[in-house]
Amino acid sequence: MSEHNSSQSSPDTETQEQPFLSHLFELRDRLIRIVLVVILIFAGLFSFANELYHLLATPLMAHLPEGSSMIATEVASPFLTPFKLALVASIFMAMPFILYQAWAFIAPGLYKHEKRLAFPLLFSSIILFYVGMAFAFYVVFPLVFGFLTTTAPEGVAVMTDISKYLDFVLKLFFAFGVAFEVPIATILLVLAGVTTPDDLAAKRAYIIVAAFVVGMLLTPPDVISQTLLALPMWLLFEAGLFFSRLLLRQREEKNEETEHNADKDLDDELEKAIAEEEKLNTPSKD
Repeated sequence: MSEHNSSQSSPDTETQEQPFLSHLFELRDRLIRIVLVVILIFAGLFSFANELYHLLATPLMAHLPEGSSMIATEVASPFLTPFKLALVASIFMAMPFILYQAWAFIAPGLYKHEKRLAFPLLFSSIILFYVGMAFAFYVVFPLVFGFLTTTAPEGVAVMTDISKYLDFVLKLFFAFGVAFEVPIATILLVLAGVTTPDDLAAKRAYIIVAAFVVGMLLTPPDVISQTLLALPMWLLFEAGLFFSRLLLRQREEKNEETEHNADKDLDDELEKAIAEEEKLNTPSKD
């Protein structure tokens, strides 16, 4: 009896395991592609690692006192720091490909209308992440380093360690890149039904305070960088609020159109059924 039951359940178990294993194989293949692309980009960037670091250090070097320079306090820092920068830059440059692989993995499980909405949001999130990094490099860094290098006490020489500087700017890059994703997060929360634009608008004061708290936590302890992170987050929240209202209005209009078409089809079917019934009830002239 038990052998009979086990023989019956084994085909079902196999059919359940096959899709799961195929998903694992697909995930493995896509991860391998991502690693290969990152390695290829890194191979091209590694020979220019020192030049990349010099470019990254330009905002600080421009504000260092005359005669000052950056220093390396660890033995391996002159090699490992540019190496780390080239690797991180490779990952950042491969981000569109990485997100595309994630999109291609989950897209088969989405409905058609979800695909139409998800791809623009994915593309926008990539652009906004890069815009946030560019904003940090061209706007925030000159102001922050111009402020920090002038606050050193008298008799203290400003000579920043190259590894500490890299960790500092990578933290800012990540903070501003993520902060610029606020419109996407706002739209997703509204479309998922977690909240509504009216509820978010009513809590605007709390969101502004939260933006400054996040700016305080993610940036150095100076008012300039905190404000430069908090203000864009607030403005981007307002942009996400505007577009979420627009998308909801489009969804409602589409739903109304669908309901109208369904009612019209139902009326047509009803009229057709009544006409056929009248035709059947009408006595034949013969």
